[in-house]
Amino acid sequence: MPVTLCVLLDAVPGRETELAEYEDAVLALLPDHGARLVQRVRAVDPATVPLEVQVLEFPSEGALEAYLADPRRAALADRRERAVARTEVLRVEVV
Repeated sequence: MPVTLCVLLDAVPGRETELAEYEDAVLALLPDHGARLVQRVRAVDPATVPLEVQVLEFPSEGALEAYLADPRRAALADRRERAVARTEVLRVEVV
């Protein structure tokens, strides 16, 4: 059964560009797990929270778990820690 997520990301103040670069890197891994980026939007005003909102679709729970455990993603954790202040992940369904 497909899994659809809505991801809300807040940047560490002054690190909005670094957040975007980190997300570019980890989102590039999605196809390797059969997943896709449905939508990615960013606030026009960088002071807005959340700064970035993404809708991701995974073909299964297993694909999501594999993506989260991907060692390439884990290798970027230090970049994430510097740039991402808060992440909220919502399981959603397309209506």
